[in-house]
Amino acid sequence: MRTRPTLSWTATGAPLPRTTSLDEVVRALAAGRVLVLSGAGLSTESGIPDYRGAAGSLRKHTPMTYEEFVGSPAGRRRYWARSHLGWRTIARARPNAGHLAVTRLHAAGRVTGVITQNVDGLHQAAGTPDVVELHGSLDRVICLDCRRTGPREELDRRLRAANPDFAAEASRINPDGDVDLAEAEVRSFRLVDCADCGGVLKPDVVFFGENVPRPRVERCGELVDGAAALLVLGSSLTVMSGLRFVRRAATSGTPVLIVNRGETRGDAHASVRVDLPLGQALTTLADLLA
Repeated sequence: MRTRPTLSWTATGAPLPRTTSLDEVVRALAAGRVLVLSGAGLSTESGIPDYRGAAGSLRKHTPMTYEEFVGSPAGRRRYWARSHLGWRTIARARPNAGHLAVTRLHAAGRVTGVITQNVDGLHQAAGTPDVVELHGSLDRVICLDCRRTGPREELDRRLRAANPDFAAEASRINPDGDVDLAEAEVRSFRLVDCADCGGVLKPDVVFFGENVPRPRVERCGELVDGAAALLVLGSSLTVMSGLRFVRRAATSGTPVLIVNRGETRGDAHASVRVDLPLGQALTTLADLLA
């Protein structure tokens, strides 16, 4: 059974007071065994917008859902035409100060694990090891029929060969690698199938309305259970795939610390809500503790 995609939420009750003080986060990191849960807000300083911030992409863009992708050839054509352009921007993105600071904190033993909701690979590009990609990664492709996976670069070469005259320009990138593209340009785009079995190719990411694979959820649960604190970075926690781990930590008495611009769906479970730009905040933390 597929979950219904959650694109927004409405806050209820009094908001958790926000602070610009990092003191409580410093204490948690100094004690060690901190697990990071990161979201799209961490990558905005790398030029990739988030979904729900002040300039979030959901204000203008409806993400592809799993049902539309698997059930509609036209939907797949629209996704791949737009994602073919968006991938170029994602592939050129570089880790920002926030990603680099997380790597420094990990190397210093302050952060013992990272779960990311992002599909851009920037934590790994910054040098953080053993990152759990909760929603997968845009740099891999999977066949929905034979389940073969392969590198996105290989698919990109095949799509370029199949569409030699495709000269569209991306007007705006979205966190899922999608872009805005005129319908006329979408209709002329040619898809390619799995080179092994001729099946349908999909980015190896979890679409809205698709379930995170159970083994991945269980691995993340183990990381939460073994952490002394959970540090949420740049996530509104709107979707249950990430919120569940905040609730799990809070239920077990593990402190939850959130650094994010704006309210989050997990605020009620947090011991502190810091409202600071992530690059600035994380660099300060790394300078103090790494």
